Amino acid sequence: MTVTTEADARAASSAAAPANAAAQTPAVSAPALAAEAVDAFVADLTSTLDVDRVLRDPESLARYSHDDAEWAPFEAPLAVVLARSTDEVSAVLRRAAASGVRVVPRGAGTGLSGGANAVADCVVLSLELMDAVTEIDVDERYAVVQPGVINDALRAAVAEHGLWYPPDPASSAISTIGGNVATNAGGICCVKYGVTRDYVLGLTVVLADGSIVELGRRTAKGVAGYDLVGLMVGSEGTLGVVTSVTVRLLPLAGRDERAVIGYFPSLVAAGDAVAAISRAGIIPAALEMLDRTCLRAVDDWVHLGLPSDVDTLLLARVDERGAAGDELADQVARVFAEAGGTDVELATDPADIDRLFQARRLAYPALERLGPVLTEDICVPRSAVPEMLRRIQATAASADVVIANIAHAGDGNLHPLIIAPEGDDAAKARAKVAFDAIVADCLDLGGTVTGEHGVGLLKLPGLREELGERVLAMHRSVKDALDPAGTLNPGKAF
Repeated sequence: MTVTTEADARAASSAAAPANAAAQTPAVSAPALAAEAVDAFVADLTSTLDVDRVLRDPESLARYSHDDAEWAPFEAPLAVVLARSTDEVSAVLRRAAASGVRVVPRGAGTGLSGGANAVADCVVLSLELMDAVTEIDVDERYAVVQPGVINDALRAAVAEHGLWYPPDPASSAISTIGGNVATNAGGICCVKYGVTRDYVLGLTVVLADGSIVELGRRTAKGVAGYDLVGLMVGSEGTLGVVTSVTVRLLPLAGRDERAVIGYFPSLVAAGDAVAAISRAGIIPAALEMLDRTCLRAVDDWVHLGLPSDVDTLLLARVDERGAAGDELADQVARVFAEAGGTDVELATDPADIDRLFQARRLAYPALERLGPVLTEDICVPRSAVPEMLRRIQATAASADVVIANIAHAGDGNLHPLIIAPEGDDAAKARAKVAFDAIVADCLDLGGTVTGEHGVGLLKLPGLREELGERVLAMHRSVKDALDPAGTLNPGKAF
């Protein structure tokens, strides 16, 4: 069997489909800073950094002007800086603060909310070259990594020592640990094992004025002071630039994986099964959902042999060992069947399990081949999953748009993906109407506007409705205390 990684998938998708018009023509506005001031700032940077790591050519400015959220606004940056060390990041921020230049931190550019989109009068500070795993402590079960380390590369590095880093976003083959920290990324196994914040013990952070601080600990426990590590995780580069991450690890051994597969006649029926799993007190290692649009898009592309005549797939994974794991898998299968699932089966062959979860990981880039995708990231109570899915289908019909559905269904984190044909401005306008309606329905059901992708730019209106003015004022107070000049990633995250 040929295995396609998501990195391969994204590259192939980009080659197969026309580029988004927004990516071809970024919104370049005349900088408010005088040209002489910009030139002086860049000249100052190149006195500290290698000239070839301060990019100003049009191709580089266009390439780094946005992340994967091309629906969100972006500008061309004044320059792109490729940092290699904490000291270099500090030097960039000191010079930026002194010159009135704003700084947008960036990892691999795989974000889906516009968190790394360039703004006016900014430099994009890329951390992609800071990609070393600097320490692995087997006895204490932690690793220290730079922010540019790819998630899967970290997992592979620690696996050589019998250790495991659990957070596994679907983009784990291409997203960086720094980006995962910035958005508090979740992933396929977070229903049981938690999200990025649960595994970050400590951080090295460069603040807006260029000062360097060490936050957190390396001990198994520690409650000294405020939880500033927790504050930084998920702050999307608005409070500081993370240049080193100490992550907690688990033993790699001790898990025995089985997958339970069930096909359902509708999204709502699959949602009923998700709610029933929760009511039964079952905590699977993963519980993922793909609808027929996703299944067909993946199979048309990479030919995994997925069924073409089903509506919705639920894919559960349990990893308890021995008889306990067998009983739990049987229990999941019974719940699937009672909720209307058909062809419910147990897979224990690692190759079969990998193939099915590969389909889940490839769903987003497969759908990108069909046209520009406006990605939702809502999270609702598990009991509300069936109703939320029903409302999503109603929105698709009323707005006359195609909505594909994938989900980390086990924790209520749904990803409706609204697809607009390339060049169809009317469809893009309808997609935005659908996007807003889905956010409103999510909040009405007691949910949150983002479960793992971050707020960035796309979720700002929904976030303001969710939090309210008093809580937003608390956010502003924290931002003003750490970045009074608004240097870091202005206009994002709140």
